[in-house]
Amino acid sequence: MLNRRRLLSLGAAAAGGSMLLPVAGSTANAHRDQFRHTEPHTVADTVDGLSPAFTPFAKRMPVAPVASPVGYADGADVYRLAVKQTTAEILPGLQTEVLTFGGNFLAPTIRARTGRPVRLIVANQHDQHANVHMHGAHVAASSDGHPMDLIMPGQSRTYEYTNKQQGTTLWYHDHSHGTEASHVYHGLHGVYVIEDDDEQYLRLPSGAFDVPIMLRDGLFDANGQLVFGGNPAERDVMIANGQPVPYFPVAARKYRFRLVNAATERVFKLDLGGAEMLQIGTDGGLLPSPVPLTELELSSAERADIVIDFSRFAPGTQLVLSDAVRGPVLRFDVQRAFPDFSRVPDRLRALPALRRASVQRDVVLSFDMSGPIPLGLINGLPYDPQRSDVMVQRGTTEIWRVFNGDGPLNALHNFHLHLEQFRVLGREGSPTLQQDAGLKDTVQLPAGTAVLVQTTFREHLGKYAFHCHFLEHSSLGMMAQMEIVP
Repeated sequence: MLNRRRLLSLGAAAAGGSMLLPVAGSTANAHRDQFRHTEPHTVADTVDGLSPAFTPFAKRMPVAPVASPVGYADGADVYRLAVKQTTAEILPGLQTEVLTFGGNFLAPTIRARTGRPVRLIVANQHDQHANVHMHGAHVAASSDGHPMDLIMPGQSRTYEYTNKQQGTTLWYHDHSHGTEASHVYHGLHGVYVIEDDDEQYLRLPSGAFDVPIMLRDGLFDANGQLVFGGNPAERDVMIANGQPVPYFPVAARKYRFRLVNAATERVFKLDLGGAEMLQIGTDGGLLPSPVPLTELELSSAERADIVIDFSRFAPGTQLVLSDAVRGPVLRFDVQRAFPDFSRVPDRLRALPALRRASVQRDVVLSFDMSGPIPLGLINGLPYDPQRSDVMVQRGTTEIWRVFNGDGPLNALHNFHLHLEQFRVLGREGSPTLQQDAGLKDTVQLPAGTAVLVQTTFREHLGKYAFHCHFLEHSSLGMMAQMEIVP
């Protein structure tokens, strides 16, 4: 059973993911009772703490297929996806049971355009409820993927995405409360790219040289099954676009890589052996200017667009993208020279001016350790979908001080706000991070520190979630609800 001692040991491994807990019930009131009668599926129950051995860089990293519309209706491109359980060969020679959007562990990428609506029809062919949250999207409440708006087995749901936001890298994933962590861990995730004309005029790398890469981790038992439980620091297989530690051949020219941290708990600290990467974008789109860096840190659900210029390296060079905790993630194999008419200009996209804030709020993320199983809290309360924790007047600009109250536990959290992107104004107790720049929807929260964020709540009304995006934490109740009112 997970107790305070177990939680403390997991908190110490925060750099690799703070903790992993059993799946919660569908409402806050069910959390504690269910956990009293549920033994967590721990690593010790299943494996010896190591996944079956495999040869790194043995397989090429695939690029997700781009989804094609099945039609056009009411001014929108229409797409269809099915939630399916199937198997995939992730580790060589072993078949792993996975959940998928569309039947493949690597879900299709949807490429949309600013101002051109997308209608996504999702059929649930699985025997459990599920749903779809378009992470980072500015959408009506009915299409946000609210944790209690579920697609029951055998049913379908239609999501409407107006794409009234600038070009950016989003991702879609399950958000069914109580099962979101398990479902995402087993594969219910994919990339959604919004493109706009302004980016096209910049002549950034495009087409085959614009590559989404979904990063995550996994722990496998001897039969190749994903182990959901135990300490996430023991998830020892790094997976890029569905393949464990693959290689990717690149021409000696510039590439744009859209990195998505789809792990439910892990913080990736990535480097390229000291080689320079140019960060050009974050959660909400392009930065004002490219930022040269040699290390990139992404907590769960954060995104970063980077450009790597492989023309600086001789053909035959191999560059390894590595995580500071788990080592190699992906190897780039530089091949022959290739014509390159792309560029990375000194100026990309100015950030919108900050409006004057009229409301300030405090948000505290923490665990209640008084019972046999930790209970996730926001402002002292576990998630209750029947309660609106924050009432927001449409059109207002607000500053939220989001505090990680688990300093004594040394438990890492992060914070995700649905509906609106925000700006990071500063931090308390820790320095401002490089990944705080630009428009954000998810930020890391080291134990005992706070982050100040500002956003304007625009035209949409209704109920939306905000929560820790370590999905096991939100499953345990570390989630709250805001209601946007006229």
